[in-house]
Amino acid sequence: MQSRDIYLKRRPVGMPVPEDFEAVVTTLPALAEGEVQVRNSWMAVDPAMRGRMNDAKSYIPPFALDAPMEGPAVGTVVASRDPGFAPGDIVSSRLGWREAFNAPASALRLRPDVGLPPQAWLGFAGVTGLTAYAGLLKVAALKPGDVVFVSGAAGGVGSIVCQIAKIKGHKVIAAAGGARKIAYLKDVLGVDAVIDYKAEENLTKALARAVKAIGATGIDVYFDNVGGEHLQAALALANPFARFAICGMISQYNVTEAPTVPRNLTLIMVKSIRMEGFIALNQMEMEPHFLADMIAWHKAGLLTATETVHEGIDHALDAFFGLFSGANLGRMLVKLG
Repeated sequence: MQSRDIYLKRRPVGMPVPEDFEAVVTTLPALAEGEVQVRNSWMAVDPAMRGRMNDAKSYIPPFALDAPMEGPAVGTVVASRDPGFAPGDIVSSRLGWREAFNAPASALRLRPDVGLPPQAWLGFAGVTGLTAYAGLLKVAALKPGDVVFVSGAAGGVGSIVCQIAKIKGHKVIAAAGGARKIAYLKDVLGVDAVIDYKAEENLTKALARAVKAIGATGIDVYFDNVGGEHLQAALALANPFARFAICGMISQYNVTEAPTVPRNLTLIMVKSIRMEGFIALNQMEMEPHFLADMIAWHKAGLLTATETVHEGIDHALDAFFGLFSGANLGRMLVKLG
């Protein structure tokens, strides 16, 4: 079996460009004992992949040069030399950016038939959903009456955070860029106030107006996907003892100079704010409760799965670049088969 893969050819400086990557056709070898052959049907792209393109120490190793990149994927078992997997099984892995692969059985997760579409395991039922769930309920310790502010609110994680907060009965202020995303947040997800950051000269003033519009005095929870000026605004409008769940800072990933914001970090002390960065890989103990809730909410029609889909491995880089221009509504996916 042949596979088209996307290799990292050189490490980007600033915003990645197509020349940093290469499409390579590979032929899969015969399966070894304990291996499984999978044809991917879907892959997802994440802003955090930008960090792995740098040769820097982090919670996960950087991408190797002249080798396929990695990322969330779901596919179907084609052949197996491991007793735990059989042809036709649906599996998820971290082996995206390729159409097919051989891998040890330990690299795969068998996904049960619970009535979800396969790509749901890359969205609300996968690590994306767990990130939203754990970040809001555990890291930010959501409690009754909290006002929740979400940046990057129309993205894969942010849109789920908004929905969980609304399901739990909270007032939600959501920030995103552009009229299409603002309409989605208000009309589809039903958030209480929206901020189009692309139309605002001062995010702090915009957040202050949104807080006032919903009859609040400030925000109690900030779920951060953006950093920079969004974090500065959240600090300014935080109530005493607010909790900040720092999930991502996409505004900083391609910055080549020292960040200039936020400039008001002393407010962490003044307002007794608790700020905690987190990654979903450290929250896996929540997965059983998370899956039970997400599947139940989805079946009850309380959860909207929003996806932006690109067709084919040839458009995987278009999907990735689109994350940084704000082209995605919900989870950014590539349909491979």
